[in-house]
Amino acid sequence: MFLIVPIDVAMAAPLIPNINIGVESANNPQEVATSLQVLALLTILSIAPSILIMTTSFIRIVVVLSFLRNALSTQNMPPNQVVIALSMFLTFFIMSPYIDAANQSGLQPYLAGTITQEQALTEVVKPMREFMFKQTRESDLALFVNLSQSPRPESQDDVSTFTLIPAFVISELKTAFQIGFMIYIPFIVIDMIVASTLMSMGMMMLPPVMISLPFKILLFVMVDGWHLLIKSLIVSFK
Repeated sequence: MFLIVPIDVAMAAPLIPNINIGVESANNPQEVATSLQVLALLTILSIAPSILIMTTSFIRIVVVLSFLRNALSTQNMPPNQVVIALSMFLTFFIMSPYIDAANQSGLQPYLAGTITQEQALTEVVKPMREFMFKQTRESDLALFVNLSQSPRPESQDDVSTFTLIPAFVISELKTAFQIGFMIYIPFIVIDMIVASTLMSMGMMMLPPVMISLPFKILLFVMVDGWHLLIKSLIVSFK
C-alpha cells in the first residue's frame, strides 16, 4: 500500500529555517557606530554584577554577614545563597532612594526623548556618586587622587568616577572590618570561658567549639541578634 501525498501539501509543510550568524564588513560609518554601541552594551551587561557590588552597599553587608557566620562558628549556616540573597535585598532597600533619583532624573527623561544618551548617563551616575561620597573617607579618596597624579580637585565634581570607586571600596571594607571586630568580641569571650572551663576540668580532648557553639547561638537569639545587626547595618549608611 502506497501513501500518496499531494505536491501542494508537501510544499506547504513547515521547513526548518536556516540560521546564519556571520561577521561582515561595515559599509558606512553609521554601521561602525552601531556595532560599537552593541559591543559597549554587551560589555556593560557582562560587568553589571561587578558594578552592583562595587558601587552600592553590598560590600559592607556581605562582609559583615560573613564575619557573623565565622564568629558563630556555624560553618555554612546560613548557606551562601541565603547570605547573598539577604545582602542583595538589603542593598536594594538601602539604595532605593538613589535608584529612584537616577530613574527620575536620567532614565525617564531619556525614554521620553528630552535628553541625550550622554546626558542620561551623567544624570544616572550622579545619585550613585552622591552615595559613594557619603561613605568614602577623605584619606582613602586622597590616596587614589595622589596615585592618579591628577590635579587637586576643587570640588566633588572634579573627582573622576574611576578614582572614586576604588576609594569607596576600601572605605567600605574598613568599615565592614570594624563592625566585624565588634561582632567577634562577645563570641570570643564565650570561647575563652568555655576553653578555660574545659581545661580546669581536665577535658582537654573535647573541642571547645563543640561546647561553645550552642551558647553562642543561644546568646545571639536571646539578644535578637538579627534585628540588632540589620538595624545597625542600615543605620550605618545614614
